[in-house]
Amino acid sequence: MIDTYAGLDDAEIAVAAARAGAEVVRDGYGRRHSRIEKGAGDFATDVDVAAEEAILGVLRAARPEDAVRGEEGGQRGAADAERRWLVDPLCGTLNYAVGSMLVAVNVALTDGPVAVADPFSGEVFFTREGAAWVRGEGGQGGQGGDAPLAPTAATRLVDVNLDPPFPGAPAFRAVDLLAHPRFVERFRPRVVSSTLALAWVAAGKRAAYVTDGNGLAGSVHFAAGIALCRAAGCVVTGVDGAPAGESGRGLVAAADAETHGALLSMIRRRG
Repeated sequence: MIDTYAGLDDAEIAVAAARAGAEVVRDGYGRRHSRIEKGAGDFATDVDVAAEEAILGVLRAARPEDAVRGEEGGQRGAADAERRWLVDPLCGTLNYAVGSMLVAVNVALTDGPVAVADPFSGEVFFTREGAAWVRGEGGQGGQGGDAPLAPTAATRLVDVNLDPPFPGAPAFRAVDLLAHPRFVERFRPRVVSSTLALAWVAAGKRAAYVTDGNGLAGSVHFAAGIALCRAAGCVVTGVDGAPAGESGRGLVAAADAETHGALLSMIRRRG
């Protein structure tokens, strides 16, 4: 298997790993799955675990010295490894468990390339050398080749994550943003609790994405999507307007500065 990945750069390894996980997710769709309870209403399925193992198989074969932190398996490899991959094998487990296809597979090399795979469209959104791209199911070249991502706010669709917990309350409540009169005038809300939403902002399918939370930039759930948006030229900060670092509060990722500014003004001056 090592020969399969010989000569590939980190971007291609990220894409290959994300596709390996996406294949498992796609193949398992529509079946009854066992659940692994995590507490507080959160759970994983057997597909989450299997997809992570498929991703790990690629990373181990291609980059055996690297460490990996997975959503399901935790830390693998040396804690002091120079390079670390962050893996969320099925972002949107609840969606998947109830038969929704709004899910993503995330693979991110810390301070390096990332890949977000949509198991059902066959698209993989990825970064390489500071730029963001989408690859169709056909792979490189010809039909299904690579195309640069081009964010735009033209759709006026904004995904707002309403999942608990709500660490920003009472200063920030996502539901208050949805009820803001200027939000209703300018945008149309959508709720996709998945990193797929961030990929869609980078790709111009959404105008913005807003969520609460702490330390999202270093999270297996969000690291790939945040890096993708930044590489595509989106405006990305916390809900307080500060840089979305590991210690930041929440996330506002917008296709352009005007959209970002409008959303921040509504968040800061509720009602």
